Amino acid sequence: MKTKQQLRALVRDGLDEIILGVNASLRGDGNLKAIRHILERNGRGGIIPHWFEDLSSKGTLPNLDGKTIGSVIEMLLIAILETGTFRSIEIPPLRVNPARGVDLPDLDLGIKSPSKNYCTSEPFFSAYERLHGSEYDALVLLTDYQTAKKRPPLKLQIINWRYVTKSQLADRNLCAIARKHRASLLKGSDGDARTKRIFRFLAYVNQSDWLGKRLVSLIDHMDDATSVQQLISAADKKFIKANVLRQRKGNEPIPDSSLESLHGVLAASPLLIAITDAADNWVTENLKEAGRLPNENEWHRLKTGPLDGCIGMSPALQWRYNFGPLFGELGEDDEDDEE
Repeated sequence: MKTKQQLRALVRDGLDEIILGVNASLRGDGNLKAIRHILERNGRGGIIPHWFEDLSSKGTLPNLDGKTIGSVIEMLLIAILETGTFRSIEIPPLRVNPARGVDLPDLDLGIKSPSKNYCTSEPFFSAYERLHGSEYDALVLLTDYQTAKKRPPLKLQIINWRYVTKSQLADRNLCAIARKHRASLLKGSDGDARTKRIFRFLAYVNQSDWLGKRLVSLIDHMDDATSVQQLISAADKKFIKANVLRQRKGNEPIPDSSLESLHGVLAASPLLIAITDAADNWVTENLKEAGRLPNENEWHRLKTGPLDGCIGMSPALQWRYNFGPLFGELGEDDEDDEE
């Protein structure tokens, strides 16, 4: 019996062929009759899904929402895996069960099905996932749903795909900053405590907040005092511009205290302590006691992990994953502020 890790390796190595099979099924020219029993088994109540007949006879799907499209892809994927990739391997029948925290629990593998806005919403467990990543590897299957739904009947295809490891399901830019400075931050007797505080800010920061976004830039350049000074000087003009725009829109102005916090960094010494304190203050003021330090497991992953995130992540009631960077695109960004 192969392990879950070995089965995932087969999926990763054979992904191109797997997607060809799923796309053939989505066109109705795959061997849908041969996989009918698998779709029936995974259908609600053990009944063949309502979309099967049109798909098998016409190669079209009903007018489904994005979440249901994801379920269609997951069910077809399981069928292709069982009849193709794993056909000569003795394994129990595969299941789709996101309620267990992962879409394919028999493989410990997630399935993400964004369309050309590149974004999905995901359950929020810990802010530190933004840096150390998920608990599971995932397939990211980019569909043409956004354009296909405008030309009914719906003919869907997967147009791009990636296999990503669990650590890669983290924020690309924030991971790059954390990775860049981790070794130097950890030096010295108080290195662990200092690094935890910086990483806490990076995990919790909302970059649509004017001050939060600028503190991210300061941390990125905190090993270069000249660059920090230039960033803070440039913030003066941006502060005025942003408040003019907010006034025109009838929005609340950015408080003067935000600009004062930046100037306070230059007034204090040493620079690393000043930036760390400013980051701490942002967490306290915006999150109160909710902005906790990493627990033992999270800290081990932050301290020793690859910090190789390759997507965008915005915090809210749920995570908003932006897979645009994974496919060389920006995608939509919830965290742009007004310059």
